[in-house]
Amino acid sequence: MADSRRAFCLLLCGVLLFSSGLLHAERAYRFGVVPQFEPRHLARIWNPILVELERGTGLKLHLSGSINISTFERDFRQGRFDFVYMNPYHALIASEQQAYQPLVRDGGRSLFGILLVAKTSPITSIQELNEQMVLFPSPNALGASLLMRAELGAQGISVKPHYVKTHSSVYTNLLLGRAVAGGGVVGTLKRQKQVVQDNLRILYWTHAIAPHPVMVHPRVSQRDREAVKRAFLAMGESKTGRALLANVPIKKIISATMQDYAPLKGMGLENYVVQPQ
Repeated sequence: MADSRRAFCLLLCGVLLFSSGLLHAERAYRFGVVPQFEPRHLARIWNPILVELERGTGLKLHLSGSINISTFERDFRQGRFDFVYMNPYHALIASEQQAYQPLVRDGGRSLFGILLVAKTSPITSIQELNEQMVLFPSPNALGASLLMRAELGAQGISVKPHYVKTHSSVYTNLLLGRAVAGGGVVGTLKRQKQVVQDNLRILYWTHAIAPHPVMVHPRVSQRDREAVKRAFLAMGESKTGRALLANVPIKKIISATMQDYAPLKGMGLENYVVQPQ
């Protein structure tokens, strides 16, 4: 009888340990990041943030990279990411197609596109860019491409877009003289080497909108999404956490809702969107 009880207890413990392992596995989440920089640069920025979030939540968060923005778009449209840092227009699409919802965003700055030329360029107005080749990171990069092309088009300026995959590539190719102008955003420009920043000039700024949110897929439990949100907000309360977020860059982390991105719906950005193949 004692042996039977012992066998039963051992079996029960095994089941509990196995179940615990399954629960732990279910709480390992993919965290996607829009590829504004090359993969190693993104990993240097985001892996320490994920380590801090894991410490604050007890969850496992794995950085899930995409080789370029087109791949990233396919990934979030298919719901591949559990959590994802993305541009505001992507947030609208993700909300409509996969019911992603915002958790947090930067409340210390706004997002806008910038149009750059070489510091030595004779160009002084955007009108001079009509029918010229202009570099963009990708068709659907929000500030650097969609906002910029929509505002240029509204002013009767038609450019010949050439896509070079990343913001960094835009800046490098401009310095190499491969185009007369290129789209970017201030955050990625300031992440470049000083020699790059010193040899580019901002020609034009778009209107400002709320910046990139961190979104969550509906399959993530309410408990876990709230845990990640609290951990993000807690990072904003510590010197170490603020320093990590500043690398994104996020100046002041706050809660986010889809209402923050409602103004995007009236900008005509859909006229410039290229659907991923």
